[in-house]
Amino acid sequence: MKTTVLMLFVLCAGMCMAQAVLPNQPQIIELPDHPQHAEPHAMASEHPLVGGGPETYTWAHGERPLWEFGPVSVEPSLGDVARAYRKEKMTGKKAEIIFEKQGS
Repeated sequence: MKTTVLMLFVLCAGMCMAQAVLPNQPQIIELPDHPQHAEPHAMASEHPLVGGGPETYTWAHGERPLWEFGPVSVEPSLGDVARAYRKEKMTGKKAEIIFEKQGS
């Protein structure tokens, strides 16, 4: 109890000293000024992102068959997962020895 009161006293004394040391004049925050504003101008010329010259342009036409994308996996529903978990829990191995009193 004495140590708690002593620690509280030291904490309060430290807070009072911090208030006395800090200047009480307000500090005005000045945000930087940007006098230049956006103006309309000519756009830059095109350049490809993946390399090649400006005349390199390819395109394709057609559709790919579904078998090229691989098998479609169907996720089981949440209800089916819950039923399987419950069935696994019911058929799982149970404890053979049950202690009525544990500890002394």
